[in-house]
Amino acid sequence: DIIKFWLGKGIDGFSFSAVKFLLEATHLRDEPQVNKSQNPESITAYSQLYHDYTTTQVGMHDIIRSFRQTMNQFSSEPGRYRFMGSDGDEDIEATMMYYGTTFIQEADFPFNFNLIDMKNLSGNSIFEAVNLWVKNMPAGKWPNWAVGSPNAARISSRIGKEYVNVMNMLLLTLPGTPVTYYGEEIGMENIASEDVSEERINTDPVTFPEKSPMQWDGKVNAGFTEGNSSWLPVNSDYQSVNVEIQMTWSNSTLNLYRELALLRNNELPIHRGWMCYIWNDSNVFVYVRELDGLNTVFMMVLNFGQESTVDLQAIVPSLPSEAIIRLSTSFNNAGKAVNTKLIKTEMGEGLVLEYKTAKPVHTMEAFQGNCFVAEKACYSSAFNLLYMNC
Repeated sequence: DIIKFWLGKGIDGFSFSAVKFLLEATHLRDEPQVNKSQNPESITAYSQLYHDYTTTQVGMHDIIRSFRQTMNQFSSEPGRYRFMGSDGDEDIEATMMYYGTTFIQEADFPFNFNLIDMKNLSGNSIFEAVNLWVKNMPAGKWPNWAVGSPNAARISSRIGKEYVNVMNMLLLTLPGTPVTYYGEEIGMENIASEDVSEERINTDPVTFPEKSPMQWDGKVNAGFTEGNSSWLPVNSDYQSVNVEIQMTWSNSTLNLYRELALLRNNELPIHRGWMCYIWNDSNVFVYVRELDGLNTVFMMVLNFGQESTVDLQAIVPSLPSEAIIRLSTSFNNAGKAVNTKLIKTEMGEGLVLEYKTAKPVHTMEAFQGNCFVAEKACYSSAFNLLYMNC
């Protein structure tokens, strides 16, 4: 009834959180201890128990499917598809079950926090986080990526300011749906723990330090409210980190984010094409986006480590000797040509390279295991048309 009420109001969809807790076992037995020899009276942490009786019970997925079926009743009108997301599970295989099956759909996608949950940042760890999702996702399903969430420290505070732009570049050039937590498009940071008062912590036990208000401008309360104050304090850097001021800087985090969004919207290979892994090491992660029927290819060279130089022609022999920098985390590099035998990136630098070729990577036998497409499509230049049966 709740779903029908809000869909009737015209909302576009729902995201369901904590779905694995929807049902509990009816027998109400104590859950098994992780350490069987531990005195039960001393158990105080959630991690000290296996949650076999309170999560992912039989019938839980039936409830999710019923949510989807209800939403489908409101998706019959052309152009009014109602989206459904869910959270997942710690286990990747259990998470993939939230996609449903070929015959019975559940979520359009369970949310993917692999890029947030990484223990260490490197080109290799980024590759592993991306590949973990792609290789486990059911065929024909649609991926998604998030680099921030209400439950995680912001990018600046989690991995460093120097990696904000390259993380946004990764997010907006991978296949699937990018999910941005507000403020990451301007590089907001966590508020310091002392800014959150004792009173607020006691009255709201789920408060996370990074949930400071959006910084719109340099006025009082960062333009977030016209009230005397906001529930959580505004970050003290709001006068130098805000939307209004970044709109005036050509090389700001916000303007790079906007340029990446435009690139994504306007270029079919990035929006709908293949993704092929080209190279990864401790510093860089390199991949291409290609579309059947188009000879334009975009190659992302993203640095998540230290200064690096890579010879991509040695890895992809058919690669042209030069590529043009379409976008760069250093705005003044856009439009320059680079030698593909000698591509240098600084710490936290990201490049979107563009080149033309008659031999796309996804057709090469050597890269067959490295290529992925969610929903194959081809482009017809004769009709300026994207079509599916190709």
